Amino acid sequence: MTAFAIRNAATLCAAFYFCAAGAAPTAQAPVTGPKPATAAANVAAATLFNAVGDKPAIVYDAPSQKAAKIFILARFQPVEVLVKLDKWIKIRDAENTLGWVENGALGGKRFVQVAATVADVRATSSATAALVFEAQRAVLLEVTGPAVEGWLPVKHRDGQSGYVRKSQVWGD
Repeated sequence: MTAFAIRNAATLCAAFYFCAAGAAPTAQAPVTGPKPATAAANVAAATLFNAVGDKPAIVYDAPSQKAAKIFILARFQPVEVLVKLDKWIKIRDAENTLGWVENGALGGKRFVQVAATVADVRATSSATAALVFEAQRAVLLEVTGPAVEGWLPVKHRDGQSGYVRKSQVWGD
């Protein structure tokens, strides 16, 4: 075997390992600063979240309508995008379940799911700010802007809005 063939085989094996482990292969911009210490650092930085659109999404065990249907995700449910194909997206949900959905199943709005037993939603991005409301585990909150020092601006479906700690939610 030539050195070229060995190097290509090693690259293919590494790519298969990361895809099988649930990491999404992504195109990356050239690194201009110091290189990350491990390949896991590259994967962690590439995490991409989306949410199901206005209609529930059927999750399949393979990228085909002929594959077995695993379950249905409720509308606006946040998911981690692992792999994007032409018509299919491999996703992971908050309970770490993997599956495939059709591209059109995901929407344009961002949502997070409360992961803590109770998440405090505050008036501003401060732990000492007034408490607007408490959200129980699994409640969906719409993300209304960019994160601010570990806090996400969110809105509940009943109209109340405020800031929640990123550590108390899943999907961003």
